[in-house]
Amino acid sequence: MNKYKFLFDLGNVFFDWNPINYFQNVFENTKEMEYFLNNVCNNVWNTKQDAGRSIHEAEKELIQKFPQYENLIKSYYKNHRNMIKGVFQLSIDLLYILKKKKYSCYVLSNWSAETFVGMKEEYSFLNEFDGMIISGEERLIKPDPKIFYLACDRFDLIPNKTIFIDDKIENIEAAKNLDFNVIHLIDQKKIINQVSKFINLF
Repeated sequence: MNKYKFLFDLGNVFFDWNPINYFQNVFENTKEMEYFLNNVCNNVWNTKQDAGRSIHEAEKELIQKFPQYENLIKSYYKNHRNMIKGVFQLSIDLLYILKKKKYSCYVLSNWSAETFVGMKEEYSFLNEFDGMIISGEERLIKPDPKIFYLACDRFDLIPNKTIFIDDKIENIEAAKNLDFNVIHLIDQKKIINQVSKFINLF
């Protein structure tokens, strides 16, 4: 029986997602794009949708504040897929290696429920996971410990026998405080080397 189970984030672990990937082709002026992404459709606003707020409600709130950006605000989630520049193939390769070696692999991702619809059909590797928790579906979000407790209950995880992989330090710290083994993935090219510190992959 394998000692560890794996709990993965998706964004910037498997998917190269960034709103700039889409909006750099929309704005002629870089400074205006930066203003829009820092002050209008920013991370704080996007996180509320990851936590379960509807896109309709989110757009309505911003359009009231920034009516001059109505069309751009409405284009944000319509083009969510276009914000994915690509996938990190090494992470996908790792997933297949782990599954071949009979390791249980799960997802714990901050992602809007509405924008996640169709992802498993579009990206077949997502079907290799043994289970997924998408924050928007649960109305819970990392780094809240409650979503980690939910993962433990749903997937029968024991924190000190689970390796949690995420790109955001606040999520890593939350997991570490709950006794998970953690990999703070800053460089996706190093994911296999970092996992190899815990288990023998080859």
